[in-house]
Amino acid sequence: MGGESTTRTAPRAGASKNPAGSRTGQVLSGLTVALGLLLFLGGFAWGAVVYRPYTVPTSSMAPTINAGARVLAQRVDGGDVHRGDVVVFTDKTWVSNAPVVKRVVAVGGDTVACCTDGRLTVNGKQIEEPYLADDGLAELQGFPSVKVPEGRIFLLGDERSGSLDSTAHLTDAARGTVARSAVSARVEAVVWPMDGMLEQATGFEKLGALSPQGPLRTQGLMILAGAVLVLGGGAYGPIAKLLGGRSRKPEPARAG
Repeated sequence: MGGESTTRTAPRAGASKNPAGSRTGQVLSGLTVALGLLLFLGGFAWGAVVYRPYTVPTSSMAPTINAGARVLAQRVDGGDVHRGDVVVFTDKTWVSNAPVVKRVVAVGGDTVACCTDGRLTVNGKQIEEPYLADDGLAELQGFPSVKVPEGRIFLLGDERSGSLDSTAHLTDAARGTVARSAVSARVEAVVWPMDGMLEQATGFEKLGALSPQGPLRTQGLMILAGAVLVLGGGAYGPIAKLLGGRSRKPEPARAG
């Protein structure tokens, strides 16, 4: 019998069912995805514990916060409120069963008045308020000086001409002031539309320390880093498979 010839075909690149890439790469990819998920979900969970979302229905805080804007407010105790903070509070003498958003301009022991040379004064010092609209100084409504009792705060809207704030309650028994205990949160950012973090009211620094920034930036970085790690780790397998396929050359058929 004549010699038989057999033909063997080299296996096609990529035909293996084993995961692409080295074993070390696969392990590191899995760890990267796990760490990314931990950061991503942890950032959201931390944010849910520390912050609450609110919708501001009116324009009384414009231009800082416009009507219909969605904000994130850090849960705080009323004792941690400082001058310049934009806070969320509930007071039945202001609005029944609904939270109110205003800016704290004076705290217990302060004397607040308006206006001197068109500016708000606290303890006799004129306050720079760059967050007001360009014509905000012209819209400031004068009111007599008020001595804020201990344990209470005096609040104004940034849209001074039409805001129903402490100046609208000067004839009340509390002379427009609100108990610190009524405060439930401090607004830190406008998330819709995405206007970002509120600027600190540095005009009040001459009267004392401002509130420290909350952890919102850190939480955002955690979520962003987690998303990048998940995407990067998950892409290892496809990229390794693609590069491995390109580096392999099919073996020529051999006849026996």
